[in-house]
Amino acid sequence: MTDMTDATPTILENARIVLADAVIERGYVAVSDGMIVEIGEGAAPERGLDLEGQLLLPGLVELHTDHLEAHVMPRPKVQWDTVAAVISYDAQIATSGITTVLDSLRVWREEGAGDVDGQAAVLAQAIDRARDAGMLRIEHFLHLRCEVPMPKVVGDCADLIVRPDVRLMSLMDHTPGQRQFRDPQKLREYYRGKSGGMSDAELDVVFAKRVENHANYAAANYEGLVKLAGVHGTPLASHDDTTAEHVEQAVLDKVAVAEFPTTVGAAAALHAAGIKVMMGAPNLIRGGSHSGNVATADLARAGMLDLMSSDYVPSSLLIAALRLPEVAPKYDLAAAVRTVSKTPADAVGLTDRGEIAVGKRADMICVYRNDDAIAVRSVWTAGRRVA
Repeated sequence: MTDMTDATPTILENARIVLADAVIERGYVAVSDGMIVEIGEGAAPERGLDLEGQLLLPGLVELHTDHLEAHVMPRPKVQWDTVAAVISYDAQIATSGITTVLDSLRVWREEGAGDVDGQAAVLAQAIDRARDAGMLRIEHFLHLRCEVPMPKVVGDCADLIVRPDVRLMSLMDHTPGQRQFRDPQKLREYYRGKSGGMSDAELDVVFAKRVENHANYAAANYEGLVKLAGVHGTPLASHDDTTAEHVEQAVLDKVAVAEFPTTVGAAAALHAAGIKVMMGAPNLIRGGSHSGNVATADLARAGMLDLMSSDYVPSSLLIAALRLPEVAPKYDLAAAVRTVSKTPADAVGLTDRGEIAVGKRADMICVYRNDDAIAVRSVWTAGRRVA
């Protein structure tokens, strides 16, 4: 294999290039000052870095990943240094082919749940410190995940939404009996797996408090969060839409992205309304939802899948995109790659990236594929090789 240690190539040649709406079977891309300045078919006008016929894709754009929290709390009750966690997480994201990530931070505080909560501001500061020190390989923005029933969520969100790197706010409700967890037993199983084996008695206390909070705060908080997003021009995401009423609310609130609708009916209505339907890449790879909800593949076969998220497995984003045409023939390779690049970028206003096109940022990845073996070989952000 050719050595790919050149950090700032001017030309990437002999590549199978995936554009937003077509594939160049053999071509080249020229880069200058971090931007794509020329794309051509056939031989390059001068020698560059030979990609040996491998795939050249736009850098992937991730709107929803909880994975930073897994680095901050690698074991139940184990809190890692936050800056070290950010750096480790950034490296994993980059080597998964993701060049732009919206770090999903939980904007709520909940006693007894045992997860990384109430630390959105702390994690945002850790990202700032790593970024300012030049320690990050890729570009990081923020996704504020707001648990609507939590008493102080509006104030906590107001403190963070003024940051210039906030690009998305999601409105979530994990109250037992609501949305994804209409069956409270599913929520109980979820927390048993995540929180170090909480007992049923402990979960009873947590869930009772959630039901109480929902009754006392959810309606007013929802209204306050939607208003905050409107004032700051922050795109909104709904979460786990299940019923016709959920869809109607999303349309009314001008939601941009619907994260993980739980039923075919909800997804169909959201898609028809022009709201971008996001589903999990792990769901596609596994062949179904781990929580028993609608399968990503089923929505893809119906043409209702707009974009994917790696959610809890960063490497799944690339694998799912390349497997999507096999699972759902409605998506050719270019359309499949759009679900993890151009479509998510456009959904949050990052129109300078997400595709290999003249005038766009030179965020690109070289990918090796041999049947089911898929690996990222090189990653460039703004023309600079970072992995």
